[in-house]
Amino acid sequence: MKKTLYPSIVTIGIFDGVHKGHQAILKKVIRRAKIARLKSVVITFNPHPVKVLSPGAKIPLLMSLGHRIRLIKKMGVDECLVMRFTKGFSRLSPEDFIKNVLVDKFNLKALVTGGNFLFGFEEKGGVALLRKLSRAYDFKFYSVPPLKMDGNFISSTRIRRLIEEGDLKSASKMLGRPVTILGTVVKGRRFGRKIGFPTANINPHHESIPPGGVYGVDAVLGEKKYSGILNISGRKIIEVHIFNFKKDIYGKDIEIIFRQKIRDEKKF
Repeated sequence: MKKTLYPSIVTIGIFDGVHKGHQAILKKVIRRAKIARLKSVVITFNPHPVKVLSPGAKIPLLMSLGHRIRLIKKMGVDECLVMRFTKGFSRLSPEDFIKNVLVDKFNLKALVTGGNFLFGFEEKGGVALLRKLSRAYDFKFYSVPPLKMDGNFISSTRIRRLIEEGDLKSASKMLGRPVTILGTVVKGRRFGRKIGFPTANINPHHESIPPGGVYGVDAVLGEKKYSGILNISGRKIIEVHIFNFKKDIYGKDIEIIFRQKIRDEKKF
């Protein structure tokens, strides 16, 4: 990774879902960057650390890396960087990670993390150590406490469960925006065309999917947003009918914004 010459304020994490807790951290980074005239930098990882440290483990994610990056960039950070996570990287001590990666490569002037942030070999580093290292390596450190909603801490795991149970209203409250999925339009059975309602089949990018049913949605293609209706079958086949739309969009990425559930699963 190339060395960054411009003084930076950095935050680090997976940011799965980019929920309200993550947004509080990102807003702090952006706000402090403007005040101190620093470059705001978000560092995330690929592959997911669990895939490297426990290769056989199943990693249920709210959204794909590409979807996370899209949402992080929408927040207004200057740069979102993906760092390759390897076994060698995982063996860095907390101090080596701060000095050799953040201070030396990113010209670190300030660091923002969540209050429960852990890092370094065997997650031996935490907020208390970061405060100590910030004095040793001359950077400012800011910790953002976890957020609660309705008595529960906001977390990616909790939101994932709410989505999969069909409680999109509660999930949306914790996300701070409607539930969305990102996927690619693929060729399917074209059943919709036979009944006069052409549908686009969507292959989701490693996303948490709501239960089967029919939903009122918005479909985002490029910079344009269209209204539509979406069906999720029990086999997680996802088809969307976009109103007043006839373009060929096979192979295109599409973002679906869930507005409301119309009814339980039936065929189009």
